[in-house]
Amino acid sequence: MSVSVPGIEPTRADIDATPGPLLLEFGTDWCGHCRLAQPLIAEALARHPGVHHLRVIDGPGKPLGRSFGVKLWPTLLLLKNGQEASRLVRPPIVEDIVRALEALQR
Repeated sequence: MSVSVPGIEPTRADIDATPGPLLLEFGTDWCGHCRLAQPLIAEALARHPGVHHLRVIDGPGKPLGRSFGVKLWPTLLLLKNGQEASRLVRPPIVEDIVRALEALQR
C-alpha cells in the first residue's frame, strides 16, 4: 500500500510507532532523481505487496527528513516496526530496492 498526502507530514513518533515493514521515501516532485526512481520503486513494491510505502515531500526545514539525516533525494528508508533496517540513496536499479525489501521481510 502506498500513501502520499500532500501538505501532511507524519511525525517522527508516528513513524517510530508504525508496525511491520515500511518503505519511507523522501524526495520532491521536481527532483529529476526522484522522478527517475518512481518506476523502480513501483516495480519493487509490486513484488512485495506486504510492505507499506509512505512518500514524504522533503525540503529544507522539514523536521522528519532532518530527524533521519536525509541529505539527498530520493532517500529510501526501510523500517521494521519503526526501526531503520537499511537505507538506499538514489538507487540506480530496481534490484537494489528488491533486495532491500526482501531483507526487510525476513
